[in-house]
Amino acid sequence: MNPYTPQQLPLKKLNWESFVHLIGKANAEVARFDGLLQSMPNPAVLLSPLSTQEAVLSSKIEGTRATLQEVLEFEADPKKETEKYHDIQEILNYRKAMSYAIKGLDDISLTTRLIRGIHNILLDSVRGKDKYRGDFRRIQVHIGKSNKIEEAIYVPPLCKEVPGLMSNLEKYFHFDEKDYLVQLAIVHAQFEIIHPFEDGNGRVGRILMPIFLYFKKVLSSPMFYLSAYFESHREEYYQKLLGISKDNDWESWIEYFLNAVTIQSKENISKAKAIHQLYDIKKEKIVELTHSQFAIKALDFLFCNPIFTSSQFVKDSKIPKASASRILNSLDSGGVIKVIQKGIGSRPTTYIFTKLLNIVG
Repeated sequence: MNPYTPQQLPLKKLNWESFVHLIGKANAEVARFDGLLQSMPNPAVLLSPLSTQEAVLSSKIEGTRATLQEVLEFEADPKKETEKYHDIQEILNYRKAMSYAIKGLDDISLTTRLIRGIHNILLDSVRGKDKYRGDFRRIQVHIGKSNKIEEAIYVPPLCKEVPGLMSNLEKYFHFDEKDYLVQLAIVHAQFEIIHPFEDGNGRVGRILMPIFLYFKKVLSSPMFYLSAYFESHREEYYQKLLGISKDNDWESWIEYFLNAVTIQSKENISKAKAIHQLYDIKKEKIVELTHSQFAIKALDFLFCNPIFTSSQFVKDSKIPKASASRILNSLDSGGVIKVIQKGIGSRPTTYIFTKLLNIVG
């Protein structure tokens, strides 16, 4: 099989009529989700577990097996031994790369330099760390179950073509397509088709999705979660992407992508609403239970850290130790949190905020 040569962007021949009926629905759901984000007092705090779940699911597509709870338990107690240490590190790197990307939009805009920086963080000290981390690939790669290129299901472009193709993609980031969600579908597919890195392309491509919509001001906060849909429709995801290189069928991919946006946005809206409602309920409850000036600090900590240790609570919440201890006792006895591992000696007690984790799923 010969290496594929992608089309230059913007696409010259695209049959908009084949998917135009889906554009309105997808945009309406994204607008509803963004309206919800804007109504939240601090979406970065409230939706922190959803952002971590996105990192878990995006990494799962690439073969990691760690669950959200396992990641949160590790963060609460990094010294605790776990057989999924390397999987968890990949997931934590995903979150770090996302944070870098958000800050990078202000510093260096949406560029290939930013993308290489995302890749550099994503593969830091994990699987693929020795595969030209932070730099475009220098070897020919192929996708398939066999190591033989002749048995590949897809062969990306030649290495020497990658810089030029990525430069064209960067220019397309700054182009204003007729519709930004359709443009995002094209951006994501083109990035995966170019396959600019030796490893980590899928995760970088999924990180780019919320970054692109935030860059284009479609979203007021860079929160956009699609990995759950891609993970549960993984085979179709790959087949629709393959249809572009096999049959130049961009329309079927864009239709798949817009459906994914519509369906998953509804799910995200439902979860975000439930989290917001839980926040309001627990705000009253915690104020009532603790009668403390630090009640809101404690509340915000719980929503960022649904599994945590007593020592982590003191350190990260910035609540004085004596007050923190009283608050934890009140929250435990009041049923807001519960102990999952009692502290012994120097080991702190570990708590879980179950109602929040049940919503995130």
